[in-house]
Amino acid sequence: MLISGVRIQRPFFAPSRCCLRIRCNFSTSSSPLQAPQHVDEDCTDFLPWLRQKAGEEISSVLSVGKSIHGRSLFACKPIHAGDCILKVPYRMQLAPDNLLPSISSLLGDDVTNVAKLALVILMHQKLGQASEWAPYISCLPPVSEMHSTLFWSDEELKMIKISSLYHETLKHKAQIEKDFSSIKHILEHFPEFFEEVTLDKFKHAYTLVESRGWISTRGVSMENTFQIPFADFLNHDGFSETDVLSDDFQQVSEVISDQNYAPGDEILIRYGKFSNARLLLDFGFILPCNKYDQVKVEVNLPEHDHLRSMKLDLLERHTTPVPKDDNALSLGNGFMVMKVKSSSGKGKGIPQSLRAFARVLCCTSSQELQELAMEARQNDGRLARVPFKNRAKELQAHQFLLSRFNHIIENYNAFIQSVISDSCSVSLGKDARRVEIAEDLLNGELRILKSASVWLKNYCETLKNKR
Repeated sequence: MLISGVRIQRPFFAPSRCCLRIRCNFSTSSSPLQAPQHVDEDCTDFLPWLRQKAGEEISSVLSVGKSIHGRSLFACKPIHAGDCILKVPYRMQLAPDNLLPSISSLLGDDVTNVAKLALVILMHQKLGQASEWAPYISCLPPVSEMHSTLFWSDEELKMIKISSLYHETLKHKAQIEKDFSSIKHILEHFPEFFEEVTLDKFKHAYTLVESRGWISTRGVSMENTFQIPFADFLNHDGFSETDVLSDDFQQVSEVISDQNYAPGDEILIRYGKFSNARLLLDFGFILPCNKYDQVKVEVNLPEHDHLRSMKLDLLERHTTPVPKDDNALSLGNGFMVMKVKSSSGKGKGIPQSLRAFARVLCCTSSQELQELAMEARQNDGRLARVPFKNRAKELQAHQFLLSRFNHIIENYNAFIQSVISDSCSVSLGKDARRVEIAEDLLNGELRILKSASVWLKNYCETLKNKR
């Protein structure tokens, strides 16, 4: 997500606090540990190394294994809701401060924390087994296991061209190239660490940071990016309430379980309330039943509208700032629509701002616009947030939206049929898993659009019957 110019993955740390409900489950009892269902042989030495390097227990109830999600953490003892199941000291976390001072001193102010931490990863990759972080670095996924759209080929990206994710991917690729240019002199100045670093290798390290990092102020005023070994093996579940907390007093990051787990269960946390487009761009996967899924719908004022300037001015003056949405990709002229669960309800899922925009768009006189402006001043300052008293006008506004949604639905149906279906039958060098992901992404967005269309149709019918 983009916040203050820094792309943020995973949840924010919660503010430093004392969690009175915590029970530290770092038992030293002799009860046998249960291994995960699928042992990760590549990381068998990782936790003992981390424990030895930290000089203290990291977790006595978790172990590293493999699941359908890839590298994962499993319970090896019974866990109860409220248990502190993992603690990683700050000193055991990778941050931009891990860069050598000789490198940091040559970095400009335009170099982001993500780019700096990517340099840390690249430096330790180059050092190999000589690196003090080698056991952790060797556990990071290779490019072949990463399915973020940032790694998709041009042909693969065409499969999602109708989705706003396509342009978001291109935009972020351009940002990575810009960041690469800002550190290129470092690569040339320190060949002993970065001699063979190309744009592709930098993008890999950059994406490792974005997909596995957290941001926290940790008691200081400036946000920083951190990579937390072991905690970053936790996978995502949109229904989980488990988060990573920052405890400045103890100087640790910790995970508190939100539920009971039996030995052998995979431990899951929630990275954030993210749409499938966000999950795919940032982490390389989507969820089949994602209650936070969204689709971007673009609506613009026609160029030929003789009241266009007045409407734009009115929208600018009387539209309150959109609150930060961790889920939303950059909006531009778009509105983020979620699934409308009930066709007869209040249309929750269709933004009020989109319905307001349609009401403004359908005004045909300056007097109507002035009345909307007066109504906004008399209320909370937001424009056209209540239905028109004139039912014909209210119907016109929502018929416009219904027509717009139906047009987008037709385009989605045609696109999925012609592009995705062809990709399944014709070998064009596309990754089979990415073909499936693309189809699932678009079908999920299509379901959201259809749910909005059904509600709009029902609302229009209701208005007609009241006339």
